[in-house]
Amino acid sequence: MKAVVFDIGNVLVRWEPHRAFTPDLGSHDAAEAFMARTDFMARNLRADAGESFADLAAELTNAEDRALLDSYVERFGTTVPEAIEGSWALMERLRARGLQIHAITNWSAETWPYGVAAHPRLGRAFGVTVISGHEHILKPDPRIFAILCNRTGLDAADCLFIDDSPKNVSGARAAGMQAEHFTTPPALEAALAARGLL
Repeated sequence: MKAVVFDIGNVLVRWEPHRAFTPDLGSHDAAEAFMARTDFMARNLRADAGESFADLAAELTNAEDRALLDSYVERFGTTVPEAIEGSWALMERLRARGLQIHAITNWSAETWPYGVAAHPRLGRAFGVTVISGHEHILKPDPRIFAILCNRTGLDAADCLFIDDSPKNVSGARAAGMQAEHFTTPPALEAALAARGLL
C-alpha cells in the first residue's frame, strides 16, 4: 500500500446543509422541509457534478425558495461547522508512516473555496485533490478514480480509499482500489490497524 485516499465530507469535516437555511426559516425542521420540497440533495449532487447553484435555483417556481437556494454558495461555510479531529489525527499518523495522502470528493466547484476558507487544512493536506465539480464526474464513476491514479502515477491497487458512502466504497473497489467504509474514527483506526497501516 502506497497511498490512502480520503473522502472529505462527513469523513474529515461534518457537512450539515440545513445550517445554511435555518437562520432565514427559523428552525431545523423548517430548513429540512425546505430541503425536501426543493429536492435539495438531488440538486446539490448536480452541483457536485458541475452545475451552478444559480441555474439550479432558477428552476424553482417559488420566488422565496429560489432566493434561498441561490444564497447557498455564499453561506456554505456555515454548513461545515467542525472538523472530525479523530480522522485528521489518523491521517497524520498514516502520513508519518510514509504513506501518500490524497483526496477524492464529491464537492461543488463553487462551494469548495468556501470549504477551504472554513477549514484551511483542506487546502494543504493532500498531495492530489480530485474535486468532482472541477471534473464534472461524480463518485462512484470509475473515471474519477482513474483521474486520481493518472495524476499521482499510482496504480489503483496501490491505494486504500476511505468514504462514508457504501456506494462510493463499492465504486472504488470496482475501480481496483482497496476501500474502507467510514463510520467513526475509532472504527477506522481499528480497520487501518488490521491492515497493518498503523
